[in-house]
Amino acid sequence: MSKSFKLNNGKTIPSIGLGTWKSKPGEVYDAVKKAIKLGYRHIDCAAIYENEPEVGNAIKESIEQGIVKREDLFITGKLWNDSHLKEDVPKAMEQTLSDLKLDYLDLYLIHWPIAYKKGVKFTQKKEEFLTSEEAPLLETWQAMEALVESGKALSIGVSNFGVSNLEHILTNAKIPPAVNQIEMHPLNQQRTMMEYADAHGIILTAYSPLGTKDSLTEKDGVHPPVLLENELLKEIADKHGASTAQVMLAWANRRETVAIPKSVHEHRLKENLESEKIQLTPWDLREIARLNEKYRFVDGTIFTDGGSPYTLDYLWG
Repeated sequence: MSKSFKLNNGKTIPSIGLGTWKSKPGEVYDAVKKAIKLGYRHIDCAAIYENEPEVGNAIKESIEQGIVKREDLFITGKLWNDSHLKEDVPKAMEQTLSDLKLDYLDLYLIHWPIAYKKGVKFTQKKEEFLTSEEAPLLETWQAMEALVESGKALSIGVSNFGVSNLEHILTNAKIPPAVNQIEMHPLNQQRTMMEYADAHGIILTAYSPLGTKDSLTEKDGVHPPVLLENELLKEIADKHGASTAQVMLAWANRRETVAIPKSVHEHRLKENLESEKIQLTPWDLREIARLNEKYRFVDGTIFTDGGSPYTLDYLWG
């Protein structure tokens, strides 16, 4: 059983979860079934990943086969950008619950602090966005709070929020965000956000905790770093008889952050779970701390380029 961290509402979140972003149809069903069998109790989902029905089938079957009880699972969902208006939030939640074949979610997050018109998946056309005045984050948050009151979500939070957007919610919320899910790995250590979250009792979940191979296209002639091949991380891994992935996950948990690595391969799923046994030394931690380059694989420009009313400063501050 993996270790867990306490949320600001007294509930707990398992420290290692299975990420389902970019898991292909067909693969994600198997990955979720294998993960639950191996002992994963935290599955991270999102409507925009377009694989929730398949994830739902795997969860439902695992429960029916007696492999796990629903109350022992921690399932996260996310509200997409086209459902920020207060009347759309409960509809989006109903769709997610229907797709995942569940009565409630353990955690529901606002996926991005960016709003689109209904039915838009991704856009850079000005007329398909809703501005922050047309879709105020606070109204979206109030609709999220109503999901807790109705029992549809046990905890609520945000994703890809910088300090200023988080502060805006916190100072006006009845229910404070329990989690902020952000890109976090040794090349983007998010120290400012960690200090802020720590001061306000918010748990951080790291997506792309191992970096990502999916975003490895050249930008301005520069090839993105491959974290799994980082020399220092390899050196630390060799010393512990571990993989570089395990070192990064052990590092994430040592900082009391949740990590949700994606994998569809059984040996890697097992390896990721076993990372909790690795005890990094003060030297390891000091050396990893030196790697921080504030490098984002998901830089947010897809939401701020073209005709977008949003800026990178609005996103990350």
